[in-house]
Amino acid sequence: MARLTLFSRPLPRRWAQGIIAGAPRRFATATTSPPMAPPHASHVGARDGLQNEKKAIPLPVKLDLIERLAKTGLSSIEAGAFVSPKWVPQMSNSSEILSHLLEHPPSSPRPLTFSFLAPNIKGMDAAAAILAQHPSSYETETHRLAFPPSTTPRKSSKPALEMAVFAAATESFSQRNLNCSIADSLARFRAVIAAAKDADLRVRAYISVVLGCPFEGADVDPHRVAEIATSLLEMGADEIALGDTTGMGTAPRTKELLTCLRSAGIRNEDVAMHFHDTYGQALVNTAVALEHGIRTFDSSVGGLGGCPYSPGASGNVATEDMVYFLESLGMDTGVDLDAVADIGAWISAEVGKPHESSVGKAVLAARLRAEREKKEAL
Repeated sequence: MARLTLFSRPLPRRWAQGIIAGAPRRFATATTSPPMAPPHASHVGARDGLQNEKKAIPLPVKLDLIERLAKTGLSSIEAGAFVSPKWVPQMSNSSEILSHLLEHPPSSPRPLTFSFLAPNIKGMDAAAAILAQHPSSYETETHRLAFPPSTTPRKSSKPALEMAVFAAATESFSQRNLNCSIADSLARFRAVIAAAKDADLRVRAYISVVLGCPFEGADVDPHRVAEIATSLLEMGADEIALGDTTGMGTAPRTKELLTCLRSAGIRNEDVAMHFHDTYGQALVNTAVALEHGIRTFDSSVGGLGGCPYSPGASGNVATEDMVYFLESLGMDTGVDLDAVADIGAWISAEVGKPHESSVGKAVLAARLRAEREKKEAL
């Protein structure tokens, strides 16, 4: 998908009052719309997949996970978060992860983008300080736009970087997750997004609990989600990742939400879906999103994940399941399913959790059966 740099563009209309109109989008990117864009699997396992684990995951294991994932054909990998170690201790070594990836970029069959969360300007400044020490070790957004990755996979030794912020669709979750109101969080994100754009980095903006809140229930107002998304896009965010953090989303409400965003003037190309599989609806909702025209979907190997501020929520939809599902529809993900299945089994064992991917377990079982039959035939 080719991308063009925009300094400003017509803004979607407001859904409600209460958000102060800001400046036109700052150096945000717009995606031209091909008739049928290929799917894009964004891997969030190294951050979202591990952040809720009680057992401390050693730094070498996290780096090994990222390096293994890079070899599978995944092009976007969320690698860490510049957050308070007091609240999310599992992310305390994100500075070391970013430094390592810049100094020793992993081998990959296609250009890579690494994403890091920065919920406030302190986190953004910490990331920027590391980038300043490695100014020639990563691709800026301007360079990536000027020389877009070919549709043919190629090796690239210099990764691109992306910063991410995360808002919430309900006041209760915003207070629990960010310790502030939605309005205050948006004011905070304005500075983060501006700093990221000044550093020539792409920005992703998550909105959590868009299809159900653990504190306010399933009936999250889609118009409010559209209002928050519009505000973040105006600030300069390049992509809005809609998070079904609790896994409470259903097909009808997923369709309603996406229809609401489209009516607000938000384009499919600027939207990603982040489904959790608590109630087994992640792939059903993915199908609805695909029919709507969405092409970017988050996932995590082995179905790892969860949210420390969302009681009862299970893991992300498994990368193995997502890749198999998309490929079964005739869509080329460019991802090596066998390799991803191996990684899912390995990292699940490392963190001491069951392997939650149905497809991953089926792939591994079929391989063992074929190997056994081959030996018996000798």
